[in-house]
Amino acid sequence: MPISVGKLFQERKYPFIFTLSFLILCVILLLLSISQSPAYFSSSTNLPSLSKLSSSSSSSPPPPPLPQPPPTSTSPSSSPPSPPPPSLPPPPPLSLPPPPPIKENSQPQRDQQPSDDNSHNKSNNDNNEAFISDSGKKSAPDQVASRGDNQALVSDGLQKGSQEQRGEQISSASAESNENENFLKSDWRVCKGGGATVDYIPCLDNWKAIKAIRSRRHMEHRERHCPKPLRRCLVPLPRGYKTPIPWPQSRDMIWFDNVPHPKLVEYKKDQNWVRKSGDYLVFPGGGTQFRDGAANYINFIEKILPSIQWGKNIRVILDVGCGVASFGGYLLDRNVITMSFAPKDEHEAQIQFALERGIPATLSVIGTQKLTFPDNAYDLIHCARCRVHWDADGGRPLMELNRILRPGGFFVWSATPVYRNEERDQGVWNAMVALTKAICWKVLTKTLDGRIGVVIYQKPVSSSCYQEREQKNPPICDGETRNISWYTPLGRCLPQLPPGANIWPPSWPERLTIPFSFSAETNAQEAFLSDTKEWSKLVSELYMSGFGINWTSVRNVMDMNAHYGGFAAALIDKPLWVMNIIPIHEQDTLPIIFDRGLIGIYHDWCEPFNTYPRTYDLLHAASLFSKLTKRCNIIDTAVEMDRILRPGRWALIQDTKEAIGELGAILRTLHWQVSLYEDQYLVGRKGFWRPDGGHVER
Repeated sequence: MPISVGKLFQERKYPFIFTLSFLILCVILLLLSISQSPAYFSSSTNLPSLSKLSSSSSSSPPPPPLPQPPPTSTSPSSSPPSPPPPSLPPPPPLSLPPPPPIKENSQPQRDQQPSDDNSHNKSNNDNNEAFISDSGKKSAPDQVASRGDNQALVSDGLQKGSQEQRGEQISSASAESNENENFLKSDWRVCKGGGATVDYIPCLDNWKAIKAIRSRRHMEHRERHCPKPLRRCLVPLPRGYKTPIPWPQSRDMIWFDNVPHPKLVEYKKDQNWVRKSGDYLVFPGGGTQFRDGAANYINFIEKILPSIQWGKNIRVILDVGCGVASFGGYLLDRNVITMSFAPKDEHEAQIQFALERGIPATLSVIGTQKLTFPDNAYDLIHCARCRVHWDADGGRPLMELNRILRPGGFFVWSATPVYRNEERDQGVWNAMVALTKAICWKVLTKTLDGRIGVVIYQKPVSSSCYQEREQKNPPICDGETRNISWYTPLGRCLPQLPPGANIWPPSWPERLTIPFSFSAETNAQEAFLSDTKEWSKLVSELYMSGFGINWTSVRNVMDMNAHYGGFAAALIDKPLWVMNIIPIHEQDTLPIIFDRGLIGIYHDWCEPFNTYPRTYDLLHAASLFSKLTKRCNIIDTAVEMDRILRPGRWALIQDTKEAIGELGAILRTLHWQVSLYEDQYLVGRKGFWRPDGGHVER
């Protein structure tokens, strides 16, 4: 029997009427929210399992195109773009078009260093207020629409993690959950500080800490000084930023607007480091000690010492004070991978040039702390006018090279003391002779060829020389050295040579798959071989086709938790290189990675990495974030990932469902495209979005 509304009123059944009306209103609101809210993850979640991929060629569809910034009007007075340099052809069309110019700020900001708005005594919430507006304008409609979904996912992920804790850990996780929720309810903002923020490196640009340093004698101001708490702001894009030129063209030319630093063009114009040609920076391949080109210099070194055998006997190199890394760039043609490093100093953006070119490089300095490499790692170390005083501070800088140089490895030194007879140069040479004798290095050759003077030393493979010295200075280190060199002071002693120091690694590429450094550790060998096999299968059958990643545009890769380096080994035939990171809280497997002929570094992901913004095409991590959440807040790690990843490029994360859910929620607030596969893989793609346009005037 139908219900009469009038009859209900006559019978005064007001509570029933009120309840019915409320239910109808709830249904309407629910339907509206479903129709207007965007899905948090993309719909491509049904990925075939790895076991099925061997018999099926199906793959997930690629992600939708990235949203680009809206086009802006061009000023009639602006000049047309300069033509490409005549000696080099323009690059082919790229897979991702460069974004249209971002709308300029109405009030240009001055070029200055990033301001330090943080106080060591403030909480994270206080610090966030300097960069995040709790009541600011919403920067994009999709951020507004998905805010509630993001908070639900973050809250859910944190709550699940906190349920596994006991006692004080429960209250701590709950407090962090509330802090994260409050933070993500606000809007992201770009980092303050004018034009310099486009190159902001948190632990190297902490000017408040640097100004407080009492002495700079040992390059203390070039070392890491991380701000506490970390700045939760986003680094803006440089004006006119474009999708980088692909490899191999990028070795010889890059977009000037991507790294708009002209100082080296003038400062090194007679040494063929770099030239500006129209819209490009062009790298002729020269250097201070090899003005006739890196290729000729590389051939010259092998000529004076044929046993070097580039790419066969010598595979892994460290280039100290590398300049724009042309030495390492040209060695890639010889199957040699070079870790080029230099400090962030007056040679403006030299490491940024190297990474933009697609050449392996990192920011570091030989100061008061050990380099973040293991003992006995490098086959050869190179220094061409690298401006390091090797005999300073009792010879500690050269002893640090001795620590990381493989027994039987070579040190190639090309500098004025090798071939000049001036009083100052001869004083440096005599000091070097005494120091290398004290650490038992042997001179293999000293050669002068025109404007090039080179001396090549070799580290001993036996400790007998150490015992036979008349003066035991420097002394032999007591006990076993600590391999994970993270904020560890430089030492002034000679590490004991390891067992089997006289055994050189197999020739390349055999050393990639032969676990020669495990000796009799059968279980370790089996784990290594199993790891290598599993990564080879996973990469070939899933990573290459299953996640919608355009691998042809991937050059600079970082494995954030590399373990044995199996992921990098599986990619060895691709035109890319991998920076293998061993987190300091994980098992120390970095020596094995170097033994394989790969490169890597130690790092703590609770802190920012020593690299420029926008330097990597792919960030990969397996089983990292589920452990990291127990040590630090992954909002800070996500901000760091956003800083070092290039726009339009990818992050590929394998972890627990809870870990990738929590990380995905954060990345979505950064306007990344986020997809979840099989509850264990997250694929995130960074866009060109920056808060309020993210443009800083230079």
